[in-house]
Amino acid sequence: MIDRNVVLEQRGAVLWLWLARPEQRNAQSRQLLDDLDAAFLAAIADDSVKVIVLAGQGDHFSAGHDLKEAQESRAGFTVEERYAYEERRYYDYAMRILDCPKPTIAAVQGACIAAGFMVANMCDLIVASEDAVFADPVGRTLGAAAVEVLIHPWVLGARRAKEILFTGERFGAADALAWGMVNRVVPRADLERETDALAQRIAEAPGFALKLMKRSINRSVDIQGLRSALGAHFDTHQLSHVSEAFKEAKQAGLAKAIVKGKAS
Repeated sequence: MIDRNVVLEQRGAVLWLWLARPEQRNAQSRQLLDDLDAAFLAAIADDSVKVIVLAGQGDHFSAGHDLKEAQESRAGFTVEERYAYEERRYYDYAMRILDCPKPTIAAVQGACIAAGFMVANMCDLIVASEDAVFADPVGRTLGAAAVEVLIHPWVLGARRAKEILFTGERFGAADALAWGMVNRVVPRADLERETDALAQRIAEAPGFALKLMKRSINRSVDIQGLRSALGAHFDTHQLSHVSEAFKEAKQAGLAKAIVKGKAS
């Protein structure tokens, strides 16, 4: 089944959601985000689905937000328009994945950059291929305060998160595994098979028990301040859009940040 930019594939009690813009390295356009959120809502309501896998077609999981589209369609947004757009499509949609009552797994290969990093880390588990590369370089390329949902210190620890955000440097799957951000690293050729095997194993457990266990674990980190911290950062991120550094990046063309990010 194809829903524009997202391909749905059900394998028993496991539903695979494929980001389907491989020619654009699965950059997250407005339509892709809308389709993905709709797919999650449908999967949550579907009693035949017990586990959801989020994956990307082609060589890369996701290179992040579609900056070319942003430059073309949203460069003239007011502060209020930008806030409303990003609150819905970046923050709310990401939190929907985090709050999904069913276990979620991200299968990550190739580039997992910026908003790709954000979306993958909303999932409960991450299985990465050996060639997976992670980064959030927008502080250096756009002058923005990281991406919209600052999940970084929660999945990497505060010191490691500061290092990767301050430098914008990329890190590989082996480091992500050693730092506790990903659960498993497998050869690229085995990524789909190994992820599906893990998902099918999880799907053998009673769905209600899985829901309750996930809720309790999420509440544990919420009690530590996760949700409050993520909400506070979203407002901080919006503030960074009125900085001189962001204005310069915007005037130069947001799409150029893609090239700058690759070079760094």
